[in-house]
Parts: sequence; C-alpha cells; structure tokens
Amino acid sequence: MFLSHFALGFAAKPLAPRVSLGTLFLATQFVDLLWPTLLLLGLESVRIAPAGATIPLVFEHYPISHSLLAVIGWAVLLGALHFTARRSVRAAVVVAGLVVSHWLLDLIVHVPDLPLAPGAAPPVGLGLWQLPLAALALEGAVFAVGAALYLRSTQARDATGRLALWGLLALLVVIHLVNQFGPPPPSVDAVAWVGQAQWLLVAWAYAVDAHRVARGR
Repeated sequence: MFLSHFALGFAAKPLAPRVSLGTLFLATQFVDLLWPTLLLLGLESVRIAPAGATIPLVFEHYPISHSLLAVIGWAVLLGALHFTARRSVRAAVVVAGLVVSHWLLDLIVHVPDLPLAPGAAPPVGLGLWQLPLAALALEGAVFAVGAALYLRSTQARDATGRLALWGLLALLVVIHLVNQFGPPPPSVDAVAWVGQAQWLLVAWAYAVDAHRVARGR
C-alpha cells in the first residue's frame, strides 16, 4: 500500500488535532522510511521481480522493519518519544497506533511475505496486490475518505495552506499511479534511494500543517 498509509495519516488529524500532519505521516510511514536505509546497509533484502510480474518487488527479508513484533516495538518507541516531548497520552496512542496500522494495511495487500517476528515462519499476507484493480479501487476509496476527514477538520490560515495541501494530495496520487503503471525499478539501489525521498513528503506535510488550523479553534 502507498496511498492508504498516507490516508490514515490524514484521517488521524481529528483524533489528535494538536499533532502536526508531518508527525502523523512520519508515524504511519515509519517502517517504510526505515526500510530503505536497512536495504542500503544490507540488513534487509528485496529483489526485482521478472518482467511482466503483477507485483514488481519480491520482499525476501525485512524482519527489522516489517515483522509484526518489530513494528509493535517501533510503535511503542515512537509513542513513548512523542509522550516525552508533548505529554499527551492521547496523541502518543494515536502515533503508536498509526505505526501499527502500517503493518495491518500491508497485511491486506502483500502476498505471504510479512513475518510475524524475526525468524518466525510462515510469513503472512492476504495478497490483494494480485488483483490490481481491486487494490487500486480500495486505496483510492481509503485515500478519498482520509483526505476528506483532514479537510473537514482543518482550515487554511492563508493561500499556502490551501495550495500546498492540494499540491501534496495531487503528488501522492501521481506517485501512486506511477508505482502502479510505470516501468519496474531498474535496481534495488534505485528502490532504496527513491524510498528515502519519502522524507520529503513528511517535510511537505509539516509545512502544510503549519499553514492550517483545526476548525473551531
């Protein structure tokens, strides 16, 4: 999943109106932000699928970033760090919940390659990616709902708050469509470096939220 992860970041704003959208994006995408660095360090591995494959990547080994046990650990860590910084139990729970939500959404679309714990077998996955149109429809619907919830719960302070948000929404959709219909990645290193670029989306979300305010405040 791609759009659905960001959709949950948008959708969580009404639950934690004082938490920046950038932080919500960071939480929901944390394991995918961690994964490219682990690839570059050789601690996890993926390979490019043969030409014509429905799923372009074969996830061979990623227990540190994507096993359920590890994801729960990352969730506890990020929730604890957020509580230490902001002293809000509610916000910390939302942040931690978003981290875990990433694995749960991946469970729906991945073929059985998600480990439950490092070294645990067998891996799990419901395989919706094998039905591309169904996966595309699901992600589009979830993204539309998430974006609507964010728009409903916030309002722009200025033109930047409006234009930057719509630009972010459009960019996310374009990236998703390129991922779905574009050519397969040329190499694993390219996958890792493109994955690192997701940090720019987090930074953009911080900038957007700085120019918006919760409705009624």
